[in-house]
Amino acid sequence: MSQLPAATPELLAFIAGLPKVELHVHHVGSASPRIVAELADRHRGSSPVPADPAALADYFVFRDFAHFIEIYLSVVDLIRDEEDVWILTHEVARELAAQQVRYAELTVTPYSHVRRGIPAPAFCAAIEDARLRARADFGIELRWCFDIPGEAGLAAAEETLRISLTEAPDGLISFGLGGPEIGVPRPQFKPYFDKARAAGLHSVPHAGETTGPQTIWDALRELHAERIGHGISCVRDPQLVEFLAQRQIPLEVCPTSNVRTGAVATLAEHPLAEMVAAGLLVTINSDDPPMFGTTLNEEYAVAAALLGGGVQQLAGLARNAVTASFLPVADQARLLAEIDAHRSASS
Repeated sequence: MSQLPAATPELLAFIAGLPKVELHVHHVGSASPRIVAELADRHRGSSPVPADPAALADYFVFRDFAHFIEIYLSVVDLIRDEEDVWILTHEVARELAAQQVRYAELTVTPYSHVRRGIPAPAFCAAIEDARLRARADFGIELRWCFDIPGEAGLAAAEETLRISLTEAPDGLISFGLGGPEIGVPRPQFKPYFDKARAAGLHSVPHAGETTGPQTIWDALRELHAERIGHGISCVRDPQLVEFLAQRQIPLEVCPTSNVRTGAVATLAEHPLAEMVAAGLLVTINSDDPPMFGTTLNEEYAVAAALLGGGVQQLAGLARNAVTASFLPVADQARLLAEIDAHRSASS
């Protein structure tokens, strides 16, 4: 990745203390190198994942998006029972809370675990118990987005919907669609999103990460997306940019992820600045942070470098994430006030 100007120590301190909301972060993709290595050691001989945390940096180098999915699924294979699920979830909460994340909507893919032998009720009970424990231990609120792994097709959509409707943990608030976009058209998932929305779940599919603007249009028109995961290809279509800006449809942008998966060639070429200049409602997120060698704090530093901004702009991005979340209005107001107080104290 190309070098960007380094943030000043003062700006890094501001970011470290900035109260944050994380809207686009994957459950398994957030497993720290320590946890991944421990799981790999438990299952030594049956997994290609290194049991040495230091070796994971090389393992998490991706040739392209397809290779990223392959590596990601090899880590999914390490989650083999509800205890693994609980530990992973609790550790993800610990890592987020250490970055002053007050609230996170974690993207969870129950189908990937159920098909590997963890019963859906046990899986949902494990993440829910860990969610409540994380609140008590770290003061962080977690909510769930159950997403369809697009590469697994309509069978995965059917099962994800079934689990969402019949086994829904209390923290479940949204329904998503992840995985590869190429060869996985959005419209085929419309019936599943229609039923999820009818049950009160929000629509938050990935779109426009590795494909063009049409995928975003499909997510908006067919899946009635309320937020778009990534959405960076929108800048290729002025009409789409105008549509997104007028309706202030939030975009969950993950700069380092886009470079590590090959969706964007270099950070310097990332369209974040163009998106912000166009008046789009941009939020900053980390996607699969340990796999991409980043953190949410580092993504805010990247955003500062790409935008040439400082405290005011970063606080604005943090506010965007709050207003784009599915938090109740009263909770949003509390978090916005906390962000404003941090900004004022740093001025």
